[in-house]
Amino acid sequence: MSLPIGLGIPEGPPPVLAPRRKTRQLMVGGVGVGSDYPITVQSMTTTKTHDINATLQQIAQLATAGCDIVRVACPKTVDAEALPAIAAKSPIPVIADIHFQPKYIFAAIDAGCAAVRVNPGNIKEFDGRVKEVAKAAGDAGIPIRIGVNGGSLDKRLLEKYGKATPEALVESAIYEAGLFEECGYGDIAISVKHSDPVLMVEAYRQLAEVTDYPLHLGVTEAGPKFMGTIKSSVAFGALLAEGIGDTIRVSLSADPVEEIKVGDQILQSLNLRPRKLEIVSCPSCGRAQVDVYKLAEEVTAGLDGMEFPLRVAVMGCVVNGPGEARDADLGVASGNGKGQIFVKGEVVETVPESKIVETLIAHALRIAEEEGLEEVAGAKAEVKVTR
Repeated sequence: MSLPIGLGIPEGPPPVLAPRRKTRQLMVGGVGVGSDYPITVQSMTTTKTHDINATLQQIAQLATAGCDIVRVACPKTVDAEALPAIAAKSPIPVIADIHFQPKYIFAAIDAGCAAVRVNPGNIKEFDGRVKEVAKAAGDAGIPIRIGVNGGSLDKRLLEKYGKATPEALVESAIYEAGLFEECGYGDIAISVKHSDPVLMVEAYRQLAEVTDYPLHLGVTEAGPKFMGTIKSSVAFGALLAEGIGDTIRVSLSADPVEEIKVGDQILQSLNLRPRKLEIVSCPSCGRAQVDVYKLAEEVTAGLDGMEFPLRVAVMGCVVNGPGEARDADLGVASGNGKGQIFVKGEVVETVPESKIVETLIAHALRIAEEEGLEEVAGAKAEVKVTR
């Protein structure tokens, strides 16, 4: 008898903590940015841009991981010369990241990049070139992101405020955007990044109060994977919970694919992106009668690639185990060398501990098949269990 299956996302729009702040709308290549569009996840390549093959290979990896928009550095002429090939062959929109030399802004626009990110604080004579930049970007029909960073703030504002305060970051961004607006150009996104999450959050809150530009969220130089993930999650969570933020980048000293994984999970956790696989597992304690850490890791690895909403509970004792497993789409409550397998609230079988992982995978694949979700065909149907 087939059991009724209800996947992890309820019918209708999932609840969110706050409505999105209303912004003007931009198109970055074929990807919309602004409050009318889903929040996008970005990353930046770590390759030398002039190494076209390596850069395109990394972009492909990022796109596969779920990256919506990618940024590439352009510090040298050889990098600018590589932009036409990269922009033409990339599977996702490419933003050129420009510092120091204004000539590379025009090279990026001519190369067909989907947008240009400029840092007014360190581009030579930038303010005097705004009219030229606005005309070139406007003629090409591409947006510009004004990226103000705490570590490279305009010297005039550093002298005024003494350091990169939220007020200094916001004043810099508003001033530069105003120069573009005076030229009749308004296809602008803004970021006001800082390495301190508290200062970063306050800067974006202030900016959101006085503009309708789409905002790109980022904690700049966030740190290694663990620390950077925490900083970004805290800062993004605070802002996104208030409806602030239209595109994000988790800046990690790690493989950029990790940035996409973290960013995607942040959005999923706030119901700002459709949820996929979600593992609920207990932290373990003295009551646990199985190795919960190992079990949760094996279940996660075994279900990797299942791109549909599925909440799976992996529990190690009888205190919260049955309740959590019962509330999930699929779950196991473990103890005494065996596991009770739950499917949508009902115990369907009890298996030895050594069979838990493969049994959960089999039920997950059956659920996918019954729901007609062919896209999970790449999921792992079996896993080596080393118990």
